Amino acid sequence: MRTIVVTGFVLGATSGASRWDPAAPKMTAGAALWLVATTLTLLLVHRFPLTLFLVTAGSAFGYYASGLPGGPVILVPTIALFVLTRQRGPLTAGSTGVAALAAAYVAHVVMTRSFVLEAGAAFVVVWLTAVIGVGTAVRYQLDAVAARREQADEHRHRLAEQERLRIAREVHDVVAHSLAMINVQAGVAAHVADRRPEQAKEALLNIKAASASALKDLRATLAVLRSGEDKAPAPSLAQAAELLAHARDAGLTVDVHGEPGDLPAPVDAAAYRILQESLTNVVRHADQPNHVDVRFERKPGTFVMKVRDDGRGTAQPTPGHGLRGMCERAAALGGQCTAGPVDGGFEVRVELPIEGEA
Repeated sequence: MRTIVVTGFVLGATSGASRWDPAAPKMTAGAALWLVATTLTLLLVHRFPLTLFLVTAGSAFGYYASGLPGGPVILVPTIALFVLTRQRGPLTAGSTGVAALAAAYVAHVVMTRSFVLEAGAAFVVVWLTAVIGVGTAVRYQLDAVAARREQADEHRHRLAEQERLRIAREVHDVVAHSLAMINVQAGVAAHVADRRPEQAKEALLNIKAASASALKDLRATLAVLRSGEDKAPAPSLAQAAELLAHARDAGLTVDVHGEPGDLPAPVDAAAYRILQESLTNVVRHADQPNHVDVRFERKPGTFVMKVRDDGRGTAQPTPGHGLRGMCERAAALGGQCTAGPVDGGFEVRVELPIEGEA
C-alpha cells in the first residue's frame, strides 16, 4: 500500500509540475515508466535495503541528469536510506551514502568533463545527513521502546513466577501437613481397630477433623486463584494451638517456650507456615520422635523461632520442597532459616526481621 501511495505521489507531482511550468519538459510515457520502475523497487526495500538504496539513488540521479520532467523521485532513495539506517545503523548507512556520493561525482565528471560541482551538490549532502540523522533517532527510539517492553515482560514473568512459587508453597504446606497427620492417625486406627475400638474411633475423628481443615484451607487458596485477588485469611501464630494439637494427636509431646507477641502480618504468616512445615517434617521424617520443643524469642528488630525434636539418628536431610519453601519464605522477608541435625535430634531455626523495632 505504501509503495502504491509513493508511486501515485511521484507520478502525480511530476506530471503536475510539467503541466504548470511551460518551460519544463513534458511528461512522456518513458519518463512515467522510469518513475514507476524506480518506485516499485520499494516492495523489496525491507529485505535488501542497502542494494535498493544504491539502485534507487542511481536511478534518481540518472533521471535528473537525463533532462526528463523534474519531480520528487528523490523520495524513493530517501525512503530506502531511512530503512537502511533503521535496520543496519548509521555507520553502514553513512558509508553507503558516501560511496553513492562518490559514484555520483565520478559520473558527473565523466558526463560533463568538469570537476566543478553545481550548487545543488550541497543540497544532496545536507539531504543525506538529514535522512541518516532522522533514521538514527528513530532507530534508537524504537530500540529503547523495545528494551522497555522487554523489561516489562521480564518483570511480569518474574512476578508470575514468584506468585506461582507462593501458591505452590501454600498448597504444599496445607496438603502436606494435613496428609501427614491423616497418615499417622490412619496408622493408629488400623493398629488398634480390633483391640481398642474406642481409640480407633478417636483416630478416625482426628482424621475427619484434619481432612476438613485441609479442605477448608485448600478451598480458600483456590478461591484466591479464581478471583485473582488476595482475599484469603492470612495464617497467623495465633492459630498455632491447632498445629500443636495436631502434633499431640500424632503421639508427640509438645512444649512451648516464650510468646511470639504481636508480629507484622507478613512475618506472622511466614512464621506460622514454617512452624507448620517443621511439625509436619517431624511427623513424616523424624526417626521415632517423642518430644518437640517450640521456642519463640523476641530480639531487637528480630523474631526468632526454633523447632527441635528428639528423633534418633537424624542425618543431614536432602533439601526438598518443604525445607526449600521454609528458606524461601524467610529469605523473602530478609531473614534466614537453617535446618539440620543437632545433639539428640533435629532443629529448625528461623530469624525474621521486624521493621520498626530497635
